[in-house]
Amino acid sequence: MSGLIKDNIFGSSGSIIAAAGGLSWQPVVTASTVTVSSSKGYFINTTSNACTITLPSSAEAGDQIILTDYARTWGTNAITIDSNGLKFQGKTDAFTVDYDTAGQAVNLVFSGATVGWTPASDIVSAFEPVAPLSQKAIFAYGDTASAVVSISNLVNGSGVVASDVTGVGTARMSVAGAGYGGDKAIMGFGKERNDSADYGQTNLVSNSGVIASDTAAVASGRYGPPALGYGTDKAIFCYGYDLDASGWVAKRNLVSNSGVVASDLSAAGTARSDSFGATYGTDKGIIAFGYGGSYLSVKNLISNTGVIASNTTGAGSGRTKVMAAGYGTDKAVFAYGYSSSTSADINTKNLISNTGSMASNATGVGTARNHGAAASFGGDKAIFGFGDGHSLTNLCSNTGVIATDVTGVGTTRYALGAAGYSYSA
Repeated sequence: MSGLIKDNIFGSSGSIIAAAGGLSWQPVVTASTVTVSSSKGYFINTTSNACTITLPSSAEAGDQIILTDYARTWGTNAITIDSNGLKFQGKTDAFTVDYDTAGQAVNLVFSGATVGWTPASDIVSAFEPVAPLSQKAIFAYGDTASAVVSISNLVNGSGVVASDVTGVGTARMSVAGAGYGGDKAIMGFGKERNDSADYGQTNLVSNSGVIASDTAAVASGRYGPPALGYGTDKAIFCYGYDLDASGWVAKRNLVSNSGVVASDLSAAGTARSDSFGATYGTDKGIIAFGYGGSYLSVKNLISNTGVIASNTTGAGSGRTKVMAAGYGTDKAVFAYGYSSSTSADINTKNLISNTGSMASNATGVGTARNHGAAASFGGDKAIFGFGDGHSLTNLCSNTGVIATDVTGVGTTRYALGAAGYSYSA
């Protein structure tokens, strides 16, 4: 059938239901890319390849487009929808929209600028946005072994570390960093090197890598907390050592997708400091190892709503001052640290699956060290950097392979924070 069909809804019996306006159905699409127009229907044949579908760059409320799986092959070769500057179910076009169910049909209606394109048909599978991935990274703050500093080093999309940039905000050590809002980062907490004070303030990092001045603390001051992203665009700080309380605490502070830090909440798991965390499974997190009066090998999973689960057994001997980062879009890796069993720095690594399972110890590559920091970059890779007595870095591939040392360009320091930021490479 060709031409104008007075039909824009799929009836349960397969019959055509009259409606104003109608749709003009187009020839079967077999290309890997296609730009579509409003008031038209498209049969998308992905038998030989996946297809990226670019929606119109402008639309009016009520505009409609239907896409249907011509050969029931979307389950093998999915379609990806580029909303071309407009929103898709309230998300910007930086988010990825995939439909990957065989036999699927998608009835899109433009609702207006606020929400944008919306799947209106009752035969469309649930929309699941996939957050874009951090392309760049930043290392910031730390201790040079003679003073705490507020300098930072940016990492480009190829993993090249830039020279020192004079920072802003309170110079301190034992800080933590995490991405939030999809393309920005936050640095928080920390202490003076002589333990004369600890801090609860934070510093936001823009999507161009600029660190902002201190944001007043709403959380209790502490140092050595892990931080990580969760829920695709939010972050969490947890645990740490509180000088005022003279002990380790099991607290958490959620960070909204606009960088607002919430007040203290209780957290499950062993109170500790000098552990590290990373995102896995695209929207969940994991924290592992650390020190809380003894060297720990436990791990705690974090849900996509920021809830920390009870301890589960980790892998390998207890250690502290490890580094961790996400890699491969949905997995994570822990590496390096100080081991209780050897009483020495190690370069052991543990890979984390996309379900949060931790693999056994594997021999790592590069200089054994502790108290560095790590972050994701380049969309699906990670970088480990600095550490006690070192300014070197090690890149981690999208398959979890850690490379040999790269000579550093930044000031040698330890107990610093790191995070991924920026959609742009």
